[in-house]
Amino acid sequence: MNGPDDLTPAPEAIDLAALARDAGVPDVLAELERDLVGLQPVKSRIRDIAALLTVDRGRRLLGLPSDPPSLHMCFTGNPGTGKTTVALRMAQILHALGYVRKGHLIAVTRDDLVGQYIGHTAPKTREVLKKAMGGVLFIDEAYYLYRPENERDYGQESIEILLQVMENQRDDLVVILAGYRDRMQTFFRSNPGMASRIAHHIDFPDYSEPELEAIAGLMLDKMGYRLAPDAQDALREYIARRVRQPHFANARSIRNALDRARLRQASRLVALTGRPVSREDLTTIAAQDLRASRVFND
Repeated sequence: MNGPDDLTPAPEAIDLAALARDAGVPDVLAELERDLVGLQPVKSRIRDIAALLTVDRGRRLLGLPSDPPSLHMCFTGNPGTGKTTVALRMAQILHALGYVRKGHLIAVTRDDLVGQYIGHTAPKTREVLKKAMGGVLFIDEAYYLYRPENERDYGQESIEILLQVMENQRDDLVVILAGYRDRMQTFFRSNPGMASRIAHHIDFPDYSEPELEAIAGLMLDKMGYRLAPDAQDALREYIARRVRQPHFANARSIRNALDRARLRQASRLVALTGRPVSREDLTTIAAQDLRASRVFND
């Protein structure tokens, strides 16, 4: 039987860079940098959170007092600004540093949590929480959870269950609320209990036109396509027009535009007669594939 003198003492110092490297944190941050164009304030905040978690883990290894930091978050911004992608990378960082057991991401909306009749909401919410436990629960457009204008709305029941779990099981679940900034502020004003549990508020800015062009290039590369020289100008003009139109959704709108351009390219190639199509034909988006969009008719 070992006595007190046989216990291995805590080290006197620790290499935080090696600790993060061994956990794979730099790799996750590099993926975030590679996958998302721009968003430097967001990336900087994620790096800061990763540093905080690394230091907290280092304190525990040195036997210092350690109170795990609150990790529930709120991501605000317009659609298509990368909130879900960043949430996924955040889940990987939390898992790498031992703050969640599994590191998976469960993305839901109001419909996944709130029932339509008495007795329906609690089991729906608890089932989602059960699936998310050990990872990250991402609730998009979280302000729709409760609709005070509807006296028969059951969203408040879901919020109360979420609040309880966020407080009592915060060592096994991180909740990220997401949505438009102004609506999330209104939501927090009407739900102070939820606001008090959110430690990190991160705002996602809209992409600039050059950033959207770079995003389109990354998307095309992943899909195995490229733009013809004149199509690059067409894409630039498309973006300049589209960002000024209603319902623009940043990277999401760019992906939709490229998908429609691929449809037009496919129809154009299938209609060709008299010659086989080449590899270049199959991988090239022409200017006409983009300029056929209704965006150019406005």
